[in-house]
Amino acid sequence: MTTYTLISRPPTPRPAVGEEGGPATTVSGPDGVDVVTFGCRLNAYESEAIRARASADGLADAVVFNTCAVTNEAVRQARQAIRKARRERPDARLIVTGCAAQIDPAAFAAMPEVDLVLGNAEKAAPGALLDTSTRVRVNDIMSIKETAGHLIAGLKDRARAYVEVQNGCDHRCTFCIIPYGRGNSRSAPAGEVVEQVRRLSAEGYNEVVLTGVDVTSWGADLPGQPTLGQLVGRILRMVPDLPRLRLSSIDAAEIDPDLFKLLETEPRLMPYLHLSLQAGDNLVLKRMKRRHSREDALKLVSEVRRVRPDTAFGADLIAGFPTESDEAFENTLKLVEEAGLAFLHVFPYSARPGTPAARMPPVKGPVIKDRARRLREAGQAGLERHLQRQVGRTLLGLVEREGVARAEDFTEIAFDPALGGPAPQGQIAAFRVVGHDGTRVIAELAAQA
Repeated sequence: MTTYTLISRPPTPRPAVGEEGGPATTVSGPDGVDVVTFGCRLNAYESEAIRARASADGLADAVVFNTCAVTNEAVRQARQAIRKARRERPDARLIVTGCAAQIDPAAFAAMPEVDLVLGNAEKAAPGALLDTSTRVRVNDIMSIKETAGHLIAGLKDRARAYVEVQNGCDHRCTFCIIPYGRGNSRSAPAGEVVEQVRRLSAEGYNEVVLTGVDVTSWGADLPGQPTLGQLVGRILRMVPDLPRLRLSSIDAAEIDPDLFKLLETEPRLMPYLHLSLQAGDNLVLKRMKRRHSREDALKLVSEVRRVRPDTAFGADLIAGFPTESDEAFENTLKLVEEAGLAFLHVFPYSARPGTPAARMPPVKGPVIKDRARRLREAGQAGLERHLQRQVGRTLLGLVEREGVARAEDFTEIAFDPALGGPAPQGQIAAFRVVGHDGTRVIAELAAQA
């Protein structure tokens, strides 16, 4: 089984600064089934559920494309990959699913290369990949009321595990098409989440990441409307042996008091927040239909740093949103330094048909490209400042692979595994930081934690 990642914009942030796309990775599998993943980290881990389902159902000689709709480029690359796959594997069964397929199934059904189009609600259901009774099976995503159990079962990489606690989004930001691909917000019940985390901890995972489309909205659709902070507190109380619990990308407008208190008092909740900011200008934020202001973002960062000084911050930012003036862009650019953002995901604005922003006066393409470049440069400078502050410190890092670990604040750690003794993958070790290379710290292995 092969999983490719062609584009990477994860709810879980990465240390590379401001890149919309990511490199393709190819791993050969024995059964002739490939899963091609586009878009966010949530899509990547849902692809693991698709992969497991394909294996359980006995699917063979097939390629499954788990698409993204966040930008036109993501859709274009998916279509390009489908055509290439048909040329290279003329007899394989080509299956298209994911957000782009959910939003515009007819466009993929019209491609002669495609054998089956599946919606997001159907993509990992038992037997769905084998069913040949119809060529297009895409239901109304807005009618889905529950988070699918097969997608919250604890998707794993080699070092950490991910639990999908929520899917969909109730907000309607003017630039975003994703609610039409994912549906309205749906929360996994707290008991199921706790049980999954407990099981993963018992299997030896030292870090679990809570992930979703709009994680901070967790609980709003459940009886009693519990908050994300209450869920996190319950996990930490009921799974005392779990060393590290991490949150994926969160909405700054929805951090509840319980979650804020846990950031202050619970060292097992990792000190990293990746904020869905999108802009740093109030008029642009209003036109985006965001629910926070520039001042709200700066206040949040300040308050968190006051109670948890070691917290690092990242953010999603859009360059060249329609009507964005030079002054408005400068406000976003200045926010990077004012908020001390260390990890940026920068996205050149891409108009999505059917969204209100697509009807607003656009910014010229070369201007968008230049603004994205300047934001990435500011992000790189912010990352370097953050890395410099780590020099001389001892960090606890989760070993992700040979020679690479991840600190509590999400800083990537590079080390020589030949020095200081063994550092098994998935284990937590102490590292003495001796320098940095602009993207990660360079450290010496000190000891197992």
